[in-house]
Amino acid sequence: MTTTDETPEAHAFRDLLRGLRVWTGELPEFDPDAAPEAPLPLFRQWLGEAAAAGVPEPHTMTLATADAAGDPSARIVMLHDADADGWHFASHRGSRKGRELAARPRAALCFYWPLVARQVRVTGQVVAGTPEESAADLHRRSPGALAAALVGRQSEVLDSYAELERASTESWERAQREPDADVPSWTAYVLRPEEVEFFQGDDRRRHVRLRYRRSDDGWQRELLWP
Repeated sequence: MTTTDETPEAHAFRDLLRGLRVWTGELPEFDPDAAPEAPLPLFRQWLGEAAAAGVPEPHTMTLATADAAGDPSARIVMLHDADADGWHFASHRGSRKGRELAARPRAALCFYWPLVARQVRVTGQVVAGTPEESAADLHRRSPGALAAALVGRQSEVLDSYAELERASTESWERAQREPDADVPSWTAYVLRPEEVEFFQGDDRRRHVRLRYRRSDDGWQRELLWP
């Protein structure tokens, strides 16, 4: 597509984009032939290596969902766990992502760790936890997370920032008084993976892409062209 914006600001912005560089340091190697039979051990290893390399907040991830019409949306959320059940996260049931997961209980996750030129993509079905599991998830987190959850009303229209300030102050005070306060809308989710792809960047653009696909016989591994 040819751009029609030829203003100085547009030229400066395009020059900025073209001048940005990625993966300027020494990158780790990845031998797909030595990868484990299932994706979870490799994911845990890579997240740990990203943390050791100094990647900020390596447990954050992009969560992509879609509404009943198929229109997608994406946002950054925090990984709460990754185990034999799947990749765990949580949110309010009435938020946009909560409503979309109720309508179409499938999602995609993407982790990106630029300091090691790695990303991991996970896709599959999403299952909501029970109220007991959701409450346990929330109360394992920090008092600040509880206070934020108590505010609620996520994704609703906000009339003024002052209204948020008032609600936030009240929630912080309640979280201090009631560390076990219940938040009925808080919902734990687990994405049960059907595909997990590991991408290792290469400074000569010979990237390694290893995809795991779940089958009746377990996990199948295959390389992809970059």
